[in-house]
Amino acid sequence: MKNILIPTDFSKNSHNAIRYALNYFADIPVNFYLLHVSSNEIQEPNEEGEGFTESIAEVTTLQTASSKLKSLIKTCKASKLNSKHKFFAIEDDLNLVEAIRKQVIEKEIDYILMGTRGMSVSSSKRLGSNTCEVITKVKCSIMVIPGNARFKKISNIAFITDYNNIFRSKIFTTLSDNLELHNSALRVLNIRTHNLGLNSEQTDNKGFLHYSFREKKHSFHFVENKELETGLKNFIETWDISMVSIVAKNLNFIERLLLRPVAKLVSYEPNVPFLVIHE
Repeated sequence: MKNILIPTDFSKNSHNAIRYALNYFADIPVNFYLLHVSSNEIQEPNEEGEGFTESIAEVTTLQTASSKLKSLIKTCKASKLNSKHKFFAIEDDLNLVEAIRKQVIEKEIDYILMGTRGMSVSSSKRLGSNTCEVITKVKCSIMVIPGNARFKKISNIAFITDYNNIFRSKIFTTLSDNLELHNSALRVLNIRTHNLGLNSEQTDNKGFLHYSFREKKHSFHFVENKELETGLKNFIETWDISMVSIVAKNLNFIERLLLRPVAKLVSYEPNVPFLVIHE
């Protein structure tokens, strides 16, 4: 039984993330926890009557959010993709990161699943600040679902690496789980700015990766391109990649692919999910 946490602000992007999750995990039993965090606090009046209007507005907002969450749960249950899918509504008034950390521990969450942007995010940004914070501050693997992503057969999962770090068991377990879930092939991708060979340590790490996935369909690739985004885009198209995975501590790749403003990037808007693996 997997435990999946999906924060929602009821935006189209978060709804798409939920829809994607139901399809992605359609074949296995899952507890889905839908979390809504209230971003506002009821203000204490400084003078008689002051703050009353704000308090009433906040109560109305909370009531509206609660009803939306119940409606969302009802819609999920009606999807009937798997009778072993169970749905739970959670409301919290902590800040988002603290609320998610709390649920990750209490519910033993396997994955957090979020959309790239919420309601208030500028189109000049690839990810909303909430998603960025969760990726960098919460120690739990997260699937980031672009707003234009639609579920399709997960034939190939790309794993981006520079081979500089030792691969720990959590990485193998997480990747293996996802490969087995969809009978997918793993495509290990090394993007280099120059056509330089691997050093001895990198070669050893690559060999260990090859040995660890010896019973899975996998292959190794390298792309020489000064622009990481262009190299990845071409690889996704060439190899029919359905999901891109990366280790969370590889901040250089994550920042370049997900956290930088769109204006600073080549014309590239990912339409496949990213799996950020925390060790």
